[in-house]
Amino acid sequence: MQGITSKNSLLISDSKDTKKAIQILKNLYIDDCSRKYPNVPKQYIPAPKYTDKTANGLTRCIIDYIELSGGQAERINCTGRIIDSRETCTDVLGHVHTIGKLHYIKTAGKRGTADISATIQGRSVKIGADRQSDAQKEYQRSIETSGGLYFVAKDFAQFLSWYYLTFGRAEHER
Repeated sequence: MQGITSKNSLLISDSKDTKKAIQILKNLYIDDCSRKYPNVPKQYIPAPKYTDKTANGLTRCIIDYIELSGGQAERINCTGRIIDSRETCTDVLGHVHTIGKLHYIKTAGKRGTADISATIQGRSVKIGADRQSDAQKEYQRSIETSGGLYFVAKDFAQFLSWYYLTFGRAEHER
């Protein structure tokens, strides 16, 4: 059928243009800074170096885009922590000894939680950036079963095309 494009085909065809997507993010950042600092000319506002080649870089791109577009987003940290109960002491001969050990404490959060929790146009959205573990797949099922939105982003261009399909383009991007 000509003229009809499915959402999945848009996600696949648009995801190849990462440089353009990151440039859109940089332009949003510069526009936001020029509103905050009207006396500084746009050409003198340095844009951050965004990348989606790593999970941390992709997470930062997504959070910044959502916040610059008027939404709220935050990174969710669900790792445990290490408690160091070691002590260093010196014996009578002058030898230094370390006594004690490191203890790992599991997280109090829910296993498999999404990397990003956001509110976009009044809707709660969970976003995973990178590959999913089995616990994350189960978490995704529970979010979608309860009527929430969950999206797994492989790169920033794919996230951007999903965002446009789900929430539409912002006025400043038309």
